[in-house]
Amino acid sequence: MNRTAAGTIGWLGLLAVALFTAGCAAVAQVGTAIGEASGTITAQQAQSINRTATAFDKTFKDITPEQEYYIGRAVSATVLRTYQPLDQEAANRYLNVLGQALAQVSDKPETFAGYHFQILDSDEVNAFAAPGGFIMVSRGLLRCCTSEDTVAAVLAHEIGHVQGAHGLRAIKTDRLTSALTIMAAEGAKTFGGEEVAELTKTFEGSIGDITSTMMNRGYSRGLEREADASAIKILRRVGYDSNALVDMLRQMKKNLKPGGLDFAKTHPDPEDRIADVQLLIGSASRSPIPAARQQRFATALGKI
Repeated sequence: MNRTAAGTIGWLGLLAVALFTAGCAAVAQVGTAIGEASGTITAQQAQSINRTATAFDKTFKDITPEQEYYIGRAVSATVLRTYQPLDQEAANRYLNVLGQALAQVSDKPETFAGYHFQILDSDEVNAFAAPGGFIMVSRGLLRCCTSEDTVAAVLAHEIGHVQGAHGLRAIKTDRLTSALTIMAAEGAKTFGGEEVAELTKTFEGSIGDITSTMMNRGYSRGLEREADASAIKILRRVGYDSNALVDMLRQMKKNLKPGGLDFAKTHPDPEDRIADVQLLIGSASRSPIPAARQQRFATALGKI
């Protein structure tokens, strides 16, 4: 290995440490300026390292409510390319009125442009909670609901995902992984790796891949448990029966198809969630469902 190559690798290593410890593009820019001036690295290598530093800055930068809104819109657009919205005004209005009431008592009652609820025209048992308050529930999942309380349990759970910024956690993780990919790809590209250069080019348009990963991978059991805990609190604050969450999960398990592309793929087994939820609920007694509430539910969702 010649002196220049060894010096370049040394600079890359030192700058990588600086990036991990300081997380600041300014640190890299100072270092690359010194390295370029001393002839240790070339102008192309300096540009490559600075680009990596900028990617890291973006990874660790706090996401504002407005940015969260636009990220959520992008995720929602991805979902709606796969699932058509259900064209039933009364059913969607009912879902939005109920959802807004639940969101207002959550720990995150406000988002940049408010919460939005939409029924998806699909028999799959599924739901999506995108950053910024975009919540989509399939017709198939709503058919698992036997009362307004169980619909409220579904929506409260999804609001729990928004409240906990679970979608943003997934996006940030993927962005960090992508930044690490750039670091590796840029270094190899500088030394002539044409295939890795192509990988870098591919990465530059990967926001669509990030949203797709969110849809297909689902949340961990820990985050699902956190969303269920939030749902129980929300239900109790409004006056719905928290046991409805268990009822919904039991009915959902009956409707799930093994190997399907729905909750069975992206969520923990309902039995596991039921055990966790029952521990959270404790000995809470069941509340009678008012007749007017049940009639409202049947009128709005009886024909979906």
